[in-house]
Amino acid sequence: MNATEGVDVRVLPTAELPARAADFIAQILVNLAAENGRVTLGLAGGTTPRAMHEALACSSAVPWLAVHVFFGDERAVPPDHPDSNYRMAKESLLDRVPIPPSQVHRMQAEHPDRDAAARDYETVLPESLDVLVLGLGEDGHTASLFPGAESLRESKRRVIPVIGPKPPPERLTLTSPPILAARHCLMLAAGAGKADAVSRALDGPWDPIATPAQLARRGIWFVDPPAAAKLRPR
Repeated sequence: MNATEGVDVRVLPTAELPARAADFIAQILVNLAAENGRVTLGLAGGTTPRAMHEALACSSAVPWLAVHVFFGDERAVPPDHPDSNYRMAKESLLDRVPIPPSQVHRMQAEHPDRDAAARDYETVLPESLDVLVLGLGEDGHTASLFPGAESLRESKRRVIPVIGPKPPPERLTLTSPPILAARHCLMLAAGAGKADAVSRALDGPWDPIATPAQLARRGIWFVDPPAAAKLRPR
């Protein structure tokens, strides 16, 4: 895969990135809801996605009654735990908009049988998410797919339990097939600490085992200048 061909990178001022990404997502949600009467949105954890959630919550255009929310990954903690991606999304977005609770599909990663929880989530996860938002780790991971992990070789299961290198280690995550199948995939990355990972993901040789964020290479990348500092000129 060519390192630069087809890559859509939008470098935005740090202060503007969350709102600009939220505006972009809102327009997709509006368009697809009008087209289909229903739209699916996959959310990510992390600092930059939180800021985007807060901006998206301010949009009056999104038809929340038509939106079904899913998650890219979750830590094996209760839903009210500070490390829970669901809790972050609830506080920053879901509690602020009129979305029916039945349309928020939480990963129950705290379940004692995490493999069963993963299989249960596969039954509700659509074959193709309309919009999937992803975050980027400084090591190049996305969702809870970490560099070198055996989970990156999974081609049949769409949700699996994993053990990550960061606490809390036990998690559920989407695998590569649903990431690659997403109709619109957006990667959010901000800060100088992400510059190496952004460069490897977008300019490096195709190797998603080493840099899992490359799974989103065909998507749209919203990055700020510090995160984009090591990219080749485009």
